[in-house]
Amino acid sequence: MVNYEIKSQLAKLLATEDIIVENKNVETAQFNVTDRVLTLPRWTFASDVVYDLLVGHEVGHALFTPDDEWYLTSDIPQSIVNVVEDARIEKLMKRKYPGMSKTFYNGYGELNDEDFFELEDTDLNTLNLADRANLYFKGGSHMIIDFTAEEKDIVDVISKCETFDDVLKASELLFKYCQAERDKKKSEELEQAPEIKLKGESGSEREDYGDLEDLSEGLGKEKGKSEEGEIKDGDQSPDQHIIDPNQPWDKHSQNPQSHGKGPATGSDDIEAITDEIFNEKVSELNDSNMTNARDNVYAQVPQVNLEKFIISNEQVTKELHDHFTSVQYDVNQMKYDAELIERGFVNSDSYYNLKYVDDEFNKFKKSAQKGVNYLVKEFEMKKSADAYARTAISKTGVLDTSKLHTYKFNEDIFKKINIVPDGKNHGLIFSLDWSGSMSRCMLNTMKQLFELVWFCQKVQIPFDVYAFSNQYTNRGYYSYSTQEELNAFNVGDLVVESNFNLLHFLTSSVNKRDMDAQLLNLWRCAYALTKRGARYDYPEKYWLGGTPLNETFVSLHQIIPQFKKTNNVQKVQCVVLTDGESQPLKYHREVQRQWEDEPYMGTNYFGESCVLRDRKLGKTYISKDSCRYEVTDMLLENLKDNFPQINFIGIRVLPSREGGSFIRRYCGYETQETEKMMRRWKKERSFAIKTSGYHTYFGMASSALNNDGEFTVKEDATKAEIKRAFGKSLKGKKMNKKILSEFIELVA
Repeated sequence: MVNYEIKSQLAKLLATEDIIVENKNVETAQFNVTDRVLTLPRWTFASDVVYDLLVGHEVGHALFTPDDEWYLTSDIPQSIVNVVEDARIEKLMKRKYPGMSKTFYNGYGELNDEDFFELEDTDLNTLNLADRANLYFKGGSHMIIDFTAEEKDIVDVISKCETFDDVLKASELLFKYCQAERDKKKSEELEQAPEIKLKGESGSEREDYGDLEDLSEGLGKEKGKSEEGEIKDGDQSPDQHIIDPNQPWDKHSQNPQSHGKGPATGSDDIEAITDEIFNEKVSELNDSNMTNARDNVYAQVPQVNLEKFIISNEQVTKELHDHFTSVQYDVNQMKYDAELIERGFVNSDSYYNLKYVDDEFNKFKKSAQKGVNYLVKEFEMKKSADAYARTAISKTGVLDTSKLHTYKFNEDIFKKINIVPDGKNHGLIFSLDWSGSMSRCMLNTMKQLFELVWFCQKVQIPFDVYAFSNQYTNRGYYSYSTQEELNAFNVGDLVVESNFNLLHFLTSSVNKRDMDAQLLNLWRCAYALTKRGARYDYPEKYWLGGTPLNETFVSLHQIIPQFKKTNNVQKVQCVVLTDGESQPLKYHREVQRQWEDEPYMGTNYFGESCVLRDRKLGKTYISKDSCRYEVTDMLLENLKDNFPQINFIGIRVLPSREGGSFIRRYCGYETQETEKMMRRWKKERSFAIKTSGYHTYFGMASSALNNDGEFTVKEDATKAEIKRAFGKSLKGKKMNKKILSEFIELVA
């Protein structure tokens, strides 16, 4: 299987610039000068060495073949010029990269063994000079090719070509010789065959090709070429347009990339058939099935305007505070509600007000301290263990007087010192799913989040908490960006819809009083979202909506460096809490309608045959199918490559019935790892997967999230009921501790 990423890197290295390399279902290579994009065919059936040969050949054209419109006035057949130009650019590539000599030699040797030129039953000496010259320069050492003295002179002229002007002169010389060779054969067939000799041979009438000696001496001495044959600045720079050598040029077309066969007066039967055969055989290296399949689409992570998408912590705090302080309930109504609950006419869980919810928050805050203290203890233990592992013992050179009496039998009588290198400063970024499906477990998820926030506060780890949403702007789930908003991006940029927002719920930069107020308001929102029967409402902007998880990962490319700089931390843990897959991601593309003169910026869904390209890293990530989780894993892999010091941790909230399918997605079917994870899931309702895009992907049953571990029974409960309730509370605590312990280990 061809590794297109490696081959693309090879092309970049050979081009000596950070060009964009795309592998697509095209017949021939193309080079866009303006955008610096080299498009290579997907030679699926080529061996590794042949692929390298073809890449080197095409890069040679990109570097050295200029955009000269010679074909508009010249009668020289394209195949003849191809022969000479191929010899020149391959020579220049070997000179620029000496290692390419071996690549060309081995590649053409393999092609010759496979009869790539279809000459197995052909006497090479019957071919015209253009074909023999082509075979000589491409793989002469692998086959026996004879030349006359006159032909050797022409071959020598071709070998000395340094500029494209030299190529045209040598091509004309080669073409005239082939014409004379053809005419001579025709004359011999008619028994009217005068001897044809080159100019300079004494005593005969001959065809005039020009002075070979003068031409040979003049080659390579034009402007930009030194006596030593080095290429100077300005001579066929990479900025020049590639003329695709694998297709004939259309001299009637103004676009050199629109190839057809240009007419050449009197040259209809003078062609380099080996050049045409070579091009046809190269095109056959493409997989026909792949050629008909969907072509690769290349996309990249854009620079997004964070100020546009992030709703600041100050704004979130103000909006929630203003809303809940403005909620006024009739005092009598509140008393009436309390009376109904007290007398047992309604259940408090389905009929409650702000005071009741606030009391529940205070109760949870008090009860959660045991769990937080446990996390702190685990963190300190693991941090101490890490410090111990990094400790080095060094001798000081100072005598230890307590050991002097052992000097006769002990050489180790010097004092020692323990050196503990400084550990890295850590920070955490939480991303919370604010989608509609989270309503079933939002309150319990918020409890988990609050415990982690309090943990960070106690161990003084800086943190930020964002909720990803597409409802804040009230533009709706199916709202799309305007044309003006789309035009702000480039072709291939991943789409971040205008209704996407990151709600900056919490940050470690605020004081304790403000933090408590923020946590309380979020608790109020979560309580109303999860429970039914609330006697208060919450802001419309904070309604639940879709799941723009992928857009969040796009934004993290800028959030992470900003967070590290603001908090002066070296290592960051990115934690995502979600209960589902991301909504589909799109990319920007140019759309041309037949009835419109100018194209416009449109979008399409990112999925199968889409390639995520990171030019900074020089890496590509290929999507195998249209599954949304695969796109998410691609974005995560790219994030991990960009930020190798950062752990990306996923916490997935799952209904009990979905645990098995989720495990099989990442662990496969009927594998030992799958069986192991399934056993843990059945027993503990949790697991930790290492084979996803995350460094660790924790799965937790939504039913197990409510881990308060409270031991509650009815007043008239039997012994058996008390026993079951007690066991359940202990089990809940145990499950929660295990997951959190694994999480803390990653943080520490």
